[in-house]
Amino acid sequence: MAVPLVLVALITLTVGLAAGQVSHGPSAIHFFHLFLTHTLQMKAWLATVVVLLACGQLLTAAQIYRVFRFPPSGRFYQSVHRWSGRMAILLTLPVAYHCIFLLGFDTHSPRVLIHSLLGSTLYGVIVAKVLVVRSSRFANWVLPVVGGLLFLVLLGLWLTSALWFFTGAPLQYQ
Repeated sequence: MAVPLVLVALITLTVGLAAGQVSHGPSAIHFFHLFLTHTLQMKAWLATVVVLLACGQLLTAAQIYRVFRFPPSGRFYQSVHRWSGRMAILLTLPVAYHCIFLLGFDTHSPRVLIHSLLGSTLYGVIVAKVLVVRSSRFANWVLPVVGGLLFLVLLGLWLTSALWFFTGAPLQYQ
């Protein structure tokens, strides 16, 4: 159990330090914003899709662990769980790029501080979950706990970013 915790701490520290080196200025070059008009819109919509996939992860995990009695369980749920998780991680990459290399770690408001801390933690928790999934040395309760922690980190990131954006955030980097 110590190895995943150490990895979470090391990755969190590394991401936080890398993001802390960013100078916050209007000269930052936006990588891309897909078909949307602004990078913040792209980040908010991708984060929303990631949280929806994470909700699907929660439901399929509950079905895999037989929390629900209906519909019948099967290998289908494991495949959906695995592939929706891969898609969610893939969709976080452009968001993380913009957050880490353009916006950086910031503390100018409680929302931004919480978002920066959760964002720094995200990939550490992802690595810990992958490590727990790939290893048979952990107790049966560890995987659901790490998966639940990953869900909470993603939900917290969405609440401090996309929800803030959709409820009237200004279209500018500060």
